[in-house]
Amino acid sequence: MRAVIQYEFGDSHVLQLANVETPKISEDEVLIKTAFTSVNFADIKSRRGNKGKANFPFTLGLDAAGTVVEAGKSPGFDAGDRVIAFPIGGSYAEYVKAHKQLTFKIPESLSFEQAAAMPTVSILSYILLHEIGQVKKNDTIVVHSGAGGVGSMLVQLAKLAGVENVIVTVGNLAKEGYVKRLGADCVCTYDTFPEKVLQLTNGKGAHVIFDSVAGEVTTTSLDCLSLYGTLVQFGNSSGSAGHFKTSDVHSSCRNVKGFSLGTTRKHRPEVLAPAAGKVIDLFASGTLMLPIEKIFDLSEVEQAHDLIESRKYEGKVLLRA
Repeated sequence: MRAVIQYEFGDSHVLQLANVETPKISEDEVLIKTAFTSVNFADIKSRRGNKGKANFPFTLGLDAAGTVVEAGKSPGFDAGDRVIAFPIGGSYAEYVKAHKQLTFKIPESLSFEQAAAMPTVSILSYILLHEIGQVKKNDTIVVHSGAGGVGSMLVQLAKLAGVENVIVTVGNLAKEGYVKRLGADCVCTYDTFPEKVLQLTNGKGAHVIFDSVAGEVTTTSLDCLSLYGTLVQFGNSSGSAGHFKTSDVHSSCRNVKGFSLGTTRKHRPEVLAPAAGKVIDLFASGTLMLPIEKIFDLSEVEQAHDLIESRKYEGKVLLRA
């Protein structure tokens, strides 16, 4: 089968298309013929080596949509089932294997393209909004990197939940129209958002801020977080650690919550099924959707990564297996 293999850290040129053996499965796993897989910013960080040591060679990719071609003996899935999954050993491949606990059936009404766009960003966003941030309708929230995959999903889920004031940050105001079409009430850049948030809230600040950027953005987020507010930290696309002091939280009764979908997949995979069920239903009914910027073939994986790194995209970038 075709798969994208990486033998060293580096730029997109280290990604090589190769023929490798089809994975073998255990009784608790399924073998899936991949239709599409998404490219996430976490893939870029892994390729560069920003996420620590790796066992080479390896295959990138967090999620996939496709059809079960073989199921292990334990119950739950059959050949022919349409599914999304978080595969074992990467997803940039024609066939992938996944544990049944991290595989979820999808209906015929959900296209493989939309299904491939959603797993990481939609399940993560649902948990962030409803379980970690515990956002209420009358809250003012800030969504950083609103034109990215998770940002696009957080904005839509927040408005679907009836949140009245959704403020979004973008790196370039050329993306303002895109995030406003998703439902954002106000769009600003990273260097202006603290003042804008305070202006829109009469100096009180936002109730919940969703931060996947870290670095200086984390620090300035605390400048416009309300009393009893929550900073939800779930990434560091800037490549820098965010910093705050204990005095930033205790006297103001504010809190910082961290969440990692990768950690949860590894240590508490059972908690993902309820969120997966919710977002699958919302996508299948057409209530939610994710704009797809472009679909590349596996052989064009370098171009796909270059597009993600350019940040000149809106929505999701997919690979066709």
